[in-house]
Amino acid sequence: NLTKVSEFILEGVFDNPHLQGLYIAVSLCLYLTAILSNSFVIIATVVHPPLHIPMYFFISNLAILDLVCISSVLPKMLENLILGKNIISFEGCVVQLYTFTFSGSTELILLTVMSYDRYLAICQPLHYITMMSKRTCIFLMAGVWGVGTINSLINTLLVAQLDFCGPNLVQDFLCEILPVLALSCSSTSLSEIMVYMADIILGTGNFLLVILSYCLIITTILKIQGSAGKWKAFSTCSSHLAIVGLFYSTVIYTYIQPISTLLEKKNKTVSIIYALVTPTMNPLIYSLRNKVIKEAFWKIV
Repeated sequence: NLTKVSEFILEGVFDNPHLQGLYIAVSLCLYLTAILSNSFVIIATVVHPPLHIPMYFFISNLAILDLVCISSVLPKMLENLILGKNIISFEGCVVQLYTFTFSGSTELILLTVMSYDRYLAICQPLHYITMMSKRTCIFLMAGVWGVGTINSLINTLLVAQLDFCGPNLVQDFLCEILPVLALSCSSTSLSEIMVYMADIILGTGNFLLVILSYCLIITTILKIQGSAGKWKAFSTCSSHLAIVGLFYSTVIYTYIQPISTLLEKKNKTVSIIYALVTPTMNPLIYSLRNKVIKEAFWKIV
């Protein structure tokens, strides 16, 4: 009764087999766009001196996380589309679960650090250079990556030690914690507790900190004399605010559901947005609205 499951079957993203060639082309274009745009942001922040400031240091780390996120999902999805199957090994599922959880939880904390950076730049401009020094930025990023690594490692190890004896159909197109937990034939109470603790501490906690930062930012902007000054101050954080809205709206919709509902067929559109579309859109949002990054692009070209 406790036969070890050696592989999982993933629900495909696309349902029409007659359009498989189109699906492959779209997925490949999406992946290439994400790779090229995020790689450009990373290269630009390294080689272009005007980008050697804290804000772009955090943006380059966000680009790295986006690469990790989409690379943990799309290559396997493309392989399954080309081979006409939706199978992933147990070990591959665990690796995908770890990398995807790592990128998501780390990005939650990084977005909070980026909102704190914008708060200092707008609300404490005279002290910004000293408070956000190079050493401080490195220390903050070490903490961000460290917490994300520990969180994903704990949750992944708890899932890996569970028994899976069937069924093995994951109600999603990738291995996420909650859909995989729904398939276990052993007790998942500890894993569920850790997931909900992570939701409260990392999800809700960081969300409230971001809201607090922007409340203080908006209060400061409203005190600025003249519409031109207000618009200039707001434009420095508008791209970050757009990314925060896109990221949190999809994550909150997905993770506020109880595990029992994941046994039912759920809408995969939201998962596609935060797993595939968001990592592709993030660098484009920053690039299209940022004159310094546009200048770096043409100089590099």
